[in-house]
Amino acid sequence: MIVAPNTSGSEYYNYKNQFSMVLMAIADGNYNFIYANYGAGRSSDSGIFQETSFYNALLENSLKLPQPEQITQGGTEMPYVIVGDSAFALTENIMKPYPGIHERGSKKRIFNYRLSRARRIIENVFGILCVVFRVFTKPIPLKPANCELVVIACVYLHNFLRRNSVSRSIYTPPQTFDFEDSEGNLLEGSWRRELSSFPMIDLQRRGRPASQSALCIREQFADYFITPEGRVPWQNNVA
Repeated sequence: MIVAPNTSGSEYYNYKNQFSMVLMAIADGNYNFIYANYGAGRSSDSGIFQETSFYNALLENSLKLPQPEQITQGGTEMPYVIVGDSAFALTENIMKPYPGIHERGSKKRIFNYRLSRARRIIENVFGILCVVFRVFTKPIPLKPANCELVVIACVYLHNFLRRNSVSRSIYTPPQTFDFEDSEGNLLEGSWRRELSSFPMIDLQRRGRPASQSALCIREQFADYFITPEGRVPWQNNVA
């Protein structure tokens, strides 16, 4: 969130009736940023993502993603994918949840559960960013250009502090991030207890038609997650 810039009109006015700029970021499985784009105004939907250099590179197949691989012996080759929430469009390389509420134990509900477990990574990255860099806990009282400098600096510092084991143990000590016990119970990371409320706003969710190939890929992942080799031991109890 930002303090309303002078003479900005509705450019930075979002669907929550606040003023904000969008931090569009992708994290890897080690809680590090691998891409960040900041500065867009109205946070309406994933149309902002489609204006980024990352999305253009994805369309042009210039990201050097790993080649599709079989996830089961003799099975269909599956692409490497980015995990997103409902605000994003479903594509062959971007997976999002099935819409709606699904019956307990159903394939779609299990897929959504597994997707949310993976997406928890980026939520935790944003969470620790807010806890450590307190500028995020209230509207930033700077001009948009200066907001961009501050936010991107925080992104770089986050990665820098996680670069080696010494600084990582100080910046994000054990149990900072969410984790699961041996029974699959979610134990909240310490960053959640330090925030009375999460200061960042999700992008607005909008449905978009997906290609048949993207729908097929999601179905294949969903089918895999309900097989003995693709499910987690406690999956049937929590999904």
